[in-house]
Amino acid sequence: MHLAYPAVLAALLFAIGVYGVLARRNAILVLMSVELMLNAVNLNLVAFDVWLRDTLHAGQALTLFTIAIAAAEIGIGLAIVLTVHRNRGTSDIDRLRDTAEPPQPWDTATEDGATTDDTPTGEKAEATA
Repeated sequence: MHLAYPAVLAALLFAIGVYGVLARRNAILVLMSVELMLNAVNLNLVAFDVWLRDTLHAGQALTLFTIAIAAAEIGIGLAIVLTVHRNRGTSDIDRLRDTAEPPQPWDTATEDGATTDDTPTGEKAEATA
């Protein structure tokens, strides 16, 4: 088997993945592009393992580790994207640049940590005692 065919295919897959990461605005498509780049790396690992006729098959073993890491990455990444989409209403990366949590209507604390309710501190302590 010629090494050029899988190497060129892997380079094309990796280039498509880089384009997807840089050009896409949807977080799910960015995760899919990262997976495409990892698959290009896996293709190179297996192709060079076959080409070198490695008796330990180190390239194939590294491919299994890469697949396991990719599965964990997509699981955690998808959970984060779904949580952000639930909280913010969008998965557009350009709109998610501000990582601060939006203010909630029940959050009445001021900057110095005091609450804005009208109950004096002494009355609150007596009511809870």
